[in-house]
Amino acid sequence: MDRNEYLEKNRESWNKRTAVHLESDFYNNEDFIKGNSSLNSIELDLLGDVSGKKILHLQCHFGQDSISLSRMGAEVTGMDLSDEAINAAIELAKKTNQSTKFICCDVYDLPSHLNEKFDIVFTSYGTIGWLPDMDKWANIVQQFLKPGGEFIIAEFHPVVWMFDDDFTKVGYNYFNVEPIQETESGTYADPNANITSEYITWNHPLGEVFMSLINSGLSIAEMHEFDYSPYDCFSHTEEFEPARFRIKHLDNKIPMVYSLRCVKT
Repeated sequence: MDRNEYLEKNRESWNKRTAVHLESDFYNNEDFIKGNSSLNSIELDLLGDVSGKKILHLQCHFGQDSISLSRMGAEVTGMDLSDEAINAAIELAKKTNQSTKFICCDVYDLPSHLNEKFDIVFTSYGTIGWLPDMDKWANIVQQFLKPGGEFIIAEFHPVVWMFDDDFTKVGYNYFNVEPIQETESGTYADPNANITSEYITWNHPLGEVFMSLINSGLSIAEMHEFDYSPYDCFSHTEEFEPARFRIKHLDNKIPMVYSLRCVKT
């Protein structure tokens, strides 16, 4: 697939989503500006005390998690493909009086825009599926880490992406066999939003992700799987505990999220 084709489709898709997301109950930007954190226990448990640390946040959308890390005392740089999202992130940092920096570019092009080393590289929830090449991604991660630095990822489990939207049958391949080209009405943050977007994604099995990170020179220090999502972003969910969502008819039978902490040796 032509790189420019998927980048432009996906950039346009996220540009459309950004305006909706900024006003959505899902992101609750009003309370965020007042001081609420957007981070979840899954990633916080791996991040630990970030005060005084330099953090690079890959695929940061409009910056809530990046700014939440800044509020915790970190020096944060966020990046994203969507220019609308990055513009919104810059404004959000101003509104929250944070010094978070933001860069608009493709992940793979980041070395052309940034020349620093970080204590932590972080990414979370619905990010790597927008990238075709995990080896190239992992090399970017390790390139920006200091020796001894940590990579933290919290991501939706690839088993989730095997199901159709109703979670009634397997609709997609677990393995990364081809690009997935789809058209969506609405968005996960507001299914009734009056937008339609085309986009291209890739499924990445755990083995592909793990081996890409290991081959890049990172050691996996921790790995966890969770039978819930901290976000109500799928069909037929139920909130069985505060901010913990499962597919109602599947209960706790499938993994929905995994997390990794890796160390650059």
